[in-house]
Amino acid sequence: MIKLKNKQLTYARSKFLLTGSIIALCIAFSPYLFYLYEIFPSGPVWENSFFTYESKYYENVLTAAWTFFGKLTPLFLLLIWFFTCKHWWYHSILVPVTMYGYQLVTAYYQDAYANDYIIDTDQLIYLAPFFIIILSIVYLIRIKIFDRIYGIDLSEIDETDVSVFSPISESDRREVKSFQEEEEYWEPTQEEYYTRL
Repeated sequence: MIKLKNKQLTYARSKFLLTGSIIALCIAFSPYLFYLYEIFPSGPVWENSFFTYESKYYENVLTAAWTFFGKLTPLFLLLIWFFTCKHWWYHSILVPVTMYGYQLVTAYYQDAYANDYIIDTDQLIYLAPFFIIILSIVYLIRIKIFDRIYGIDLSEIDETDVSVFSPISESDRREVKSFQEEEEYWEPTQEEYYTRL
């Protein structure tokens, strides 16, 4: 029984070590990923035995490859970070991942179809709904974590009825109003007020 547990533990450790080593190698070789653009020819057309690529927007395959790999390398590193991050806020990494993915797609679209309209300028308008959804998810996760850590009852938040424009909550305002409406409501006279000062 003990030998079986030791084998399982050794297997889990070696698997963890192998995965960590592969991730470390990928990060270490990321500069080489970027400099892969140097193998592309400097001209408007790149012909090989599989396909022919014509750079219509940049009019140079080397410049197009430099642009593509300039977007692909940070996207690659951000994806590694997203899939290996153990923090509660790791969903926030999806925001720059989406931005670089969008820039990569638009750079290819402009170069492949010779589109003079620069799509990349309005990217925040197109990506804003996605950003809002991601940030909402991150905030909800944060609330759930703080609820577990500090024992905050989330139902109390609904009961407070906090108003954005008022420094006092609606429940406190109702309590003060009900206190004032009581028959035994006592208000100090002017003389007592000034003597206390």
